[in-house]
Amino acid sequence: MSAAVRRILAITGGVGGAKLALGLARVLEPEQLTFLVNTGDDFEHLGLTICPDIDTLLYTLSGQANPDTGWGRREESWHCLDTLAELGGDTWFKLGDRDLATHLLRTEALRSGASLTDVTAMLARGLGIPQRVLPMSDDRIATVIRTPAGELAFQQYFVRERCAPEVIGFRFEGREQARMPAGLSELLADTELDGIVICPSNPFVSVDPILAVPGLREALTGAAAPVVAVSPIIAGSAVKGPTAKMMTELGVPRDAVAVARHYGTLLDGFVLDNSDASRLADVEALGLQAVATPTLMVTLQDKMNLALATLDFIASISKSAIH
Repeated sequence: MSAAVRRILAITGGVGGAKLALGLARVLEPEQLTFLVNTGDDFEHLGLTICPDIDTLLYTLSGQANPDTGWGRREESWHCLDTLAELGGDTWFKLGDRDLATHLLRTEALRSGASLTDVTAMLARGLGIPQRVLPMSDDRIATVIRTPAGELAFQQYFVRERCAPEVIGFRFEGREQARMPAGLSELLADTELDGIVICPSNPFVSVDPILAVPGLREALTGAAAPVVAVSPIIAGSAVKGPTAKMMTELGVPRDAVAVARHYGTLLDGFVLDNSDASRLADVEALGLQAVATPTLMVTLQDKMNLALATLDFIASISKSAIH
């Protein structure tokens, strides 16, 4: 356990971010850790409200994630999907039988008037997760992918089209009316908040939707705690997902320094992989503190080691004259 910090806010998207989230959950006491999760991927499918990144985090923290994919539930079956296909239904988004229970319960609760924050807390309790898990907003914000052929809803781009279309930009539909979830402002103002960790998630479609919530970026920047991001890019490649492909198509250098530059003045520190240690000076030239450490997370010990290294880094800069 890490005794160097009192409270940490971890900002995360899907599979990559959930890996570090699990590491943090294993080295911190539950009351020390709060997660803020991307909901820009959320959508309605077959009448159900699907929250892919929230579910990936919940399944990962509870030990229920499919170890082969990182998403969905372990020991899944597909009888409903198979029957749906027989009946001529839409099967491009794969919903497993066990996973369906989560979506059914969430959809019913939301239609009964519960907030997404309350529903997420209910699901976390049901899965035995003691940490606080917050959606980035109770209001709907939808990530829209801009391509030369027109706009695509995120899941259409990511799942149906398998990330094949060229990306030329993004839009976060509904952001103007969205509000931060209850309790987040208080957490960011808490004098016992020692650090904010941006997990190694896609900066464009996992973290930027969170930062698009009105007032949230300003609240993060204004927090007394340092904000530290862990690079999702290792030696010019993304471990999982379309981050590197998107960077190339957007004309952004495909390296960790470009990720640090993308976050800009939001950050106080940046964590690179050891393979990118030669770029430490380039990150520091952006006005950030930087550290290199192994960031590839294959085993649970890898996840815990990266969590501890990130927490130690936060502790090393938490007394600096920041903000």
